[in-house]
Amino acid sequence: MANNEWVHCPICGNKTRLQIRVDIELKNFPLYCPKCRQESLIDAKDLQVTVIKGLEVKAQS
Repeated sequence: MANNEWVHCPICGNKTRLQIRVDIELKNFPLYCPKCRQESLIDAKDLQVTVIKGLEVKAQS
């Protein structure tokens, strides 16, 4: 059985809608947080998530 882990938002710390496994590798992945409505570029390898930079998302009115 693979070990799954939720990815947490680097800005507010809440769980996002993304789960990663040990064998998943992400590069320059745009992670969106539905709670704080911010987007961040992340890298992930061996369940270790590294933030590349945070991007601001403009709210639509």
